[in-house]
Amino acid sequence: MPCPALPDGFDFTDPDLLHHRVPHPEFAELRRAEPVRWIPQTGNAAGFQDEGYWAVTRHADVKYVSTHPEIFSSYLNTAIIRFNEHIQRDSIDAQRLILLNMDPPEHTRVRQIVQRGFTPRAVRALEGRLRERARAIAEGARAHDGPFDFVTEVACELPLQAIAELIGVPQDDRAKIFDWSNKMIAYDDPEYAITAEVGAISAAELISYAMNMAAERKRCPAHDIVSTLVAAENEGNLNSDEFGFFVLMLSVAGNETTRNAITHGMHAFLTHPEQWELYKAERPATAAEEIVRWATPVVAFQRTATQDTELGGKLIRKGDRVGLFYASANHDPEVFDRPDLFDVTRDPNPHLGFGGGGPHFCLGKSLAVLEIDLIFNAVADALPGLTLVEDPRRLRSAWINGVKELRVSARP
Repeated sequence: MPCPALPDGFDFTDPDLLHHRVPHPEFAELRRAEPVRWIPQTGNAAGFQDEGYWAVTRHADVKYVSTHPEIFSSYLNTAIIRFNEHIQRDSIDAQRLILLNMDPPEHTRVRQIVQRGFTPRAVRALEGRLRERARAIAEGARAHDGPFDFVTEVACELPLQAIAELIGVPQDDRAKIFDWSNKMIAYDDPEYAITAEVGAISAAELISYAMNMAAERKRCPAHDIVSTLVAAENEGNLNSDEFGFFVLMLSVAGNETTRNAITHGMHAFLTHPEQWELYKAERPATAAEEIVRWATPVVAFQRTATQDTELGGKLIRKGDRVGLFYASANHDPEVFDRPDLFDVTRDPNPHLGFGGGGPHFCLGKSLAVLEIDLIFNAVADALPGLTLVEDPRRLRSAWINGVKELRVSARP
């Protein structure tokens, strides 16, 4: 098998790369020629004091790693594949308190508690209110006489309001959640001038806000998910610290990712007008899953090998970091027919945009799919003639397929 033709020093986690594009041609080359490949890093680029990571690019291999946490740990180095070169190890280790970065059995214990908030019944209970909010968001955007930013006016609003509804954050505070979560992930983008210290302060402010909310519900329980999760700690509920870190995770996993899926979905519709016409006419229930596959808001997470093992014909040593490139897996032609085609009627659609299965499969998948479905139905009703004004401005990030701005017009 020929070696893949990648430029010397090519790194899939280079923030400058995702600032401009998702490297689909390079992913395709690796899937063809070397689906598990060592990617060297120099100068402590990722903050882990090591020499690089293994890039895993095939759908089957990403699923294998995801479903074997006893071999591939989220806890040892966290799931974040790249921090910055100046981060201290204690700052990395502190993130082990987040559900995303736990391994069983602790992960199992915490997840069994927090998934109470994401039962089908809990999500259905939100649907009516979120449908009205989606309609109001789309109709509010229609009032613009000229171009407007789809990200701030449409895409960010419903995920924020869904979080507020889910955990009882007053709607007036949703801007705080938006600001804190943006600062936590924006340290790679110089436009925001956000330092790692500012990101850490924002995380601390968000955790403190959530802990205060938890303490209040313990004193005075209400009929909401916060009370369900924290009010009776000795009955298998979360303590205040655990709830604080859960809200921190939710603010990124439930806000940033869904917002970017909605934004990429709208851009895909506007650059594939036949799909937009089809959607407006038929409203296929399969659309939300295809939008997530196409967008893959989290390009990659990582695991760390707990023992020597083999993957894709390569020997992975104990302690090696392994990058799970969901963006590549979601374009694997071994799994998807014409993967480079945006097709909202695609079915089946076994994409890995919500993770590769296993213990870390996305807790809020059903809520995210509902939000995407509701907002695009609302946009199709209120803004059927939406047009693209400018190409999206992308976030500079090592692992998020983010869009900062998408200029559109409500009128042709």
